[in-house]
Amino acid sequence: MGQGQQETVATSLAGAVGEEISASLAPVDAELERRYPGDPGTRQPVHTVYVPGDAFAADTLRTWGDQALAALDEHAPDAASFAAVLGLPDDLAESVYTRVRAKLEREPVEDLRVDFEDGYGPRPDAEEDEAAARAARLIAGAYADGTAAPYMGIRMKCMEAPVRDRGIRTLDVFLTGLTEHGALPDGLVLTLPKVTYPEQVTAMVRLLEAFEKARGLEPGRIGFEIQIETSQAILAADGTATVARMIQAAEGRATGLHYGTFDYSACLGVSAAHQASDHPAADHAKAVMQVAAAGTGVRVSDGSTNVLPVGPAAQVHDAWRLHYGLTRRALARAYYQGWDMHPGHLPTRYAAVFAFYREGFAQAAARLARYASRTAGDVMDEPATAKALSGYLLRGLDCGALDTAEVTEATGLTRPELEGFAAPRRGDLTASTK
Repeated sequence: MGQGQQETVATSLAGAVGEEISASLAPVDAELERRYPGDPGTRQPVHTVYVPGDAFAADTLRTWGDQALAALDEHAPDAASFAAVLGLPDDLAESVYTRVRAKLEREPVEDLRVDFEDGYGPRPDAEEDEAAARAARLIAGAYADGTAAPYMGIRMKCMEAPVRDRGIRTLDVFLTGLTEHGALPDGLVLTLPKVTYPEQVTAMVRLLEAFEKARGLEPGRIGFEIQIETSQAILAADGTATVARMIQAAEGRATGLHYGTFDYSACLGVSAAHQASDHPAADHAKAVMQVAAAGTGVRVSDGSTNVLPVGPAAQVHDAWRLHYGLTRRALARAYYQGWDMHPGHLPTRYAAVFAFYREGFAQAAARLARYASRTAGDVMDEPATAKALSGYLLRGLDCGALDTAEVTEATGLTRPELEGFAAPRRGDLTASTK
């Protein structure tokens, strides 16, 4: 063939064949779109802090930050001592420690849940009513004056018969109080605990629908997290994965699946001494949760440790090492969120998160830069990997582990461009190749 001549392309199938196939798959296309919309692209907090309903106060966030800073001052007053406790490499010690202290001063808590369940206990109805109303007033005030955490809300009692009415009333009191103080905050998060059957999720949906209608809110405005704390939430009597059915029962309102370390472990008969987020039973439950949530837009969260960093320095250091190790383990397994139960957990939560993103920053940025510019490197990356790389950098930016300027310099990409690489849906490569 001479230069400039175009290659003749031959085909055998009539155009109608492709049209018929597309028509036959239209219901599947619609189902994929509905069930697997992809990640919402919003910020995911690195943790959730639980505070009992009777202990929550206007200064709770600042108090937690101050107590965490005091723990550092007492038990790891400089970068070298903190790095020695946690085994941080020398090249990360100063940057991690500096960022941890700055985070505790600026934004000590990313997500706070006022607890009216296990952390609250049985109380007279009038007392719980008052606490729920106070929580609404304080949270509304915090969002109004700019002192709120990015995400705040309550954990109500579950939908089981003995506490159902009390949980519904507490939620009603809280949400009504919020609406009476203005619009519902964007960072509002509700947590439904001890969910065992999808029908309990459906009941929560109907409850929120009724509230939205009563208060004239946009349908679907209020979402909620589902706590996975029973074996039946993972595997139903018929052998199906209950948690997957729960996501569908939420009708688009589910925002997260939170693993309950101790309730779940106890449900399986794990002895108290071995109830931990790295137990094989926990790994199995979280793997099922992760697969069920993948692509649905529902985020997953790890549980907590009940080993508190209190007492003499050696005991605090042991608890810090445990918490740091569990957090790093979860991050490597794509569980980017967990629970923190004590102010002393905040230094190691942020140390683990910041070290995770900073130690992988240079390589991730270089790989994404090569992919974006189609420059050859020692790793052949695909659009799905570019999506993971950009998601990694965005999470590092959101929590404060990385700075916008250094990410832009290393990748040559702005935040909107990073979000474009992180956004492609199933089978859609256009956003990652523009």
